[in-house]
Amino acid sequence: MEVDEEAAVRLTRDLVRMRTVSEPDADEVEGPAVSRLARLFTEFGWAHEVTEPAPGRRNLVAVVEGGGGDGPTLMFEGHTDVVTEGRRADWSVDPYGGEIRDGRLWGRGSADMKSGLAAMIHAVRGLELAGPFPGRIVLGVLCDEEGMMLGAKAFAASPRAAGVDGVVVCEPEGYEVCTSARGGIRLRLELTGVMAHGAMPQEARSPLVAGARIVEALAGVEEWAVARFGTHRHAGAVTVTPTVLHAGDPAQLNVIPAHGLVGVDVRTVPGTGHEELIAEVRRAAVEAAATVGVTVELTVVDDRPAIEIAEDHPVVTALAAGHHDVHGSAPAFGAVPGTTDGTILTRDAGLPTVVYGPGGKWIAHQKDEFVEVAEIGEYARVYAAAARRFLTAGAGGATAAGAGAR
Repeated sequence: MEVDEEAAVRLTRDLVRMRTVSEPDADEVEGPAVSRLARLFTEFGWAHEVTEPAPGRRNLVAVVEGGGGDGPTLMFEGHTDVVTEGRRADWSVDPYGGEIRDGRLWGRGSADMKSGLAAMIHAVRGLELAGPFPGRIVLGVLCDEEGMMLGAKAFAASPRAAGVDGVVVCEPEGYEVCTSARGGIRLRLELTGVMAHGAMPQEARSPLVAGARIVEALAGVEEWAVARFGTHRHAGAVTVTPTVLHAGDPAQLNVIPAHGLVGVDVRTVPGTGHEELIAEVRRAAVEAAATVGVTVELTVVDDRPAIEIAEDHPVVTALAAGHHDVHGSAPAFGAVPGTTDGTILTRDAGLPTVVYGPGGKWIAHQKDEFVEVAEIGEYARVYAAAARRFLTAGAGGATAAGAGAR
């Protein structure tokens, strides 16, 4: 079947040129991209709906009926929000210019993941124009993936999710078919001590000293977690990473503060007991802070499980076959180093998800982000081939290994 690869590249450029940064205080984030895609869906004649899971945050969901009789439902999923570009002076290109140079399309969101969106949309268009196919395809263009994944949570709670038999999440993974994704736990450790004059530290109970000791203790928690939960063949091992250590006023160098904060980003692998791991972090932090008389209050900001799908699940085998159709060789299997909307779709709705999309696995969120132009068309062709295989095989109803209950 034919896929309009040039149109997919043009669409990627259009989307990259829209600054859809996921900022909590923004009046609107995804709006320009959603409006652009909704117009395209109207042009294609696709039934679609725009909803707002939160003010200024928009989901766009389209359903493309195959016209070839009963069959399963396949979903392609992506997000339109991106992370900040940071300091523009650090970039060698305009982060929102969509420049094509040296065979690459440059800009924030080029890999993560506006090229994936463009590829999946034009894959489905190519499949539709090639003739009838059984079943249907859902295109989920969801919001807030870079934040609290409100779009995925809203879709998972909707009636539309109940009919989906398999999901391809089009995040950048560098030609790997990712059958697992690491989980994520974000923790805040609030420290409370006693303020005192910097000249009289004996009168203080310093959250700064406590924070330093907690950071050291967290290295021990990581070692414990690796020994306790093991190493996954694709996802690796648990990591426990301090990301924030803050206390005091930079203008008050002669004051020992009373309050502080340690932020922790925990990444888990399939088989990790999250409650057990959180309890170990709490125990280590409390014990470390108590050595200097500081108390600790732990808050779980977010808790996303590690997920995994069997390599012989129909959505995985169809995707691997589609890769083979285009590239002439079998794909590598791997893991997503972080979490994706697929994590939420599996956790909240029991949907079997696999991740595969254009762009390098490690380029996301970096300056000078790019995607190889050739990859956009390649992935569109793989998606189209995989969809045809999945839908004509008549697979459906399976659940991802390790998926949560609906």
